[in-house]
Amino acid sequence: MSTPHTTDVPADERERHFEWWHHSHPTFAGITGFFAGMLFVTAVPGFFAGVLRLLFSYQTAEKLFPFVLLALALPIAMLVKRKTRRFAQFMFVGMLVTAAVVLGVTSLVLYFMVDA
Repeated sequence: MSTPHTTDVPADERERHFEWWHHSHPTFAGITGFFAGMLFVTAVPGFFAGVLRLLFSYQTAEKLFPFVLLALALPIAMLVKRKTRRFAQFMFVGMLVTAAVVLGVTSLVLYFMVDA
């Protein structure tokens, strides 16, 4: 009865032991894409607004804020390339779900505030 030791495994396999998640693992692209979409919807506009506010006056930053929509070029470009398409699809799902939750909660809060 032999037990596998690191000396029994070729050096190439030992170096590539943790590369499994880079190569089309069924859940890696979905989970990371979904959470990347959530982060993209929440963090990118906030970061962009903060940088604009640091660099420009309030009125100028307010006029330049719609340019945050140019950030959507990144996930759209990822949809084009076959290797990143699955990640980008889940990223869009994460973006849509996050936007729906934020809009739903906002509408409920506004409804209860106006009703009160």
